[in-house]
Amino acid sequence: MTTTSGIPARSGPSDPRPLPVDPEDVEEPTVGPEDASDLCDQARDLVENGHLERAARLYGRAVAANPPPATQARALLGLAVVQDRRGDTTASREAARRALATGDGRYAPRAGYHLALSLEQEGEHEEAVRVWRRLLDMGDRTYTAVAHYGLAREAETRGETAEAEEHWEAALAPPTEEGRMAPLHTATVLEASRDLAGRLLGRGDAETAAIVVDRGLAIADDPELRLLRAATHVELALADAASVADPGPVETDEEWPRPAPRTSGAAVELLAGLLNLRGEPGSAARVWWSGLESRDPEVVDEVRRRLRRPFARPVDENGEEIPVPWWEGYLEEAEATSSASALAGELFAVIGRMHALLAMPTVEGETRPAVLREAMEQALRTPDELVWGADVHADFRRRLAEAMGEDVLPEGWPDTR
Repeated sequence: MTTTSGIPARSGPSDPRPLPVDPEDVEEPTVGPEDASDLCDQARDLVENGHLERAARLYGRAVAANPPPATQARALLGLAVVQDRRGDTTASREAARRALATGDGRYAPRAGYHLALSLEQEGEHEEAVRVWRRLLDMGDRTYTAVAHYGLAREAETRGETAEAEEHWEAALAPPTEEGRMAPLHTATVLEASRDLAGRLLGRGDAETAAIVVDRGLAIADDPELRLLRAATHVELALADAASVADPGPVETDEEWPRPAPRTSGAAVELLAGLLNLRGEPGSAARVWWSGLESRDPEVVDEVRRRLRRPFARPVDENGEEIPVPWWEGYLEEAEATSSASALAGELFAVIGRMHALLAMPTVEGETRPAVLREAMEQALRTPDELVWGADVHADFRRRLAEAMGEDVLPEGWPDTR
């Protein structure tokens, strides 16, 4: 077979012609001031689609076109935001400073807000304060609360309590004119309310915190503020319950009548429960012990009744209550220290271990007396390492002695066979 000529498989050159330059190296044409707004629109679209580097170049070209102040401020603000998202903090702040310097009524306040937050987050507090004050001086109602909130935080950082209070009050103040609040203003009031209420709760001033929360909720319903309001109510209830559970020395009887035993017992129970709710089981236990150590026997009885109220009362075969079993002391302590789950875990672990020790010989059909006795002794010794283990053995010894009429177990049983 011979090779013949024919139509080539494809027309044109076999390989594409190489480009003379890299597209990225092409110098972008300059634009006039009238084109800057269109560049900003294009850059915004690029940002929305995640093309931050290209958006930064377009914003930079818009700035270089030296457009009117409003467009210049818009381009600089866009550049500041994009550079911040790209992680170039220095370039972002420089663009924000230039946008703020334009004094544009729409974009300069937004740039100042962006700049102040960036400075505050990086610990540049002195410049952050200057920017917040500059923002306040611009007189934009939307950003007035924002600036006061920022200045309140900065004053708190410096420990300037009086100055901070002035700015907190201004940040939370309702608008002087009727009408719908701007979304940023609403968000600022809610955030400032949450922030200040949390600080006040941390300082132990629950009453003022409750007032601050209510001011925020008057603006808008907010789940976090509702939770904070519940927290303030818990703190106020703690203070009231503590004043009743521990009314002070006897010398105050003439100034304030001491509560009745039932009231004292209820206060102890409520206070301990609230402390547990706040995550302070140790303090709750001390409240219970304090009530049980009262000099008033009636108070002690009432506190103990409330502490032991969840306990089931064991009964004998005739349905009559039996004397208090040995384990109720441990239940009482577990209830007071909120460790009932730990005690239950110990009990289930012991039961499981004893069951396994006794089940294995049964499953295997073991008949040798020595092996069966060893398994029984191991099961018997299972609770030895636990706090209540000795009382298990002591209770058996007592009951066996009552049944036999004498103590028949050797000294130190079950440590000795």
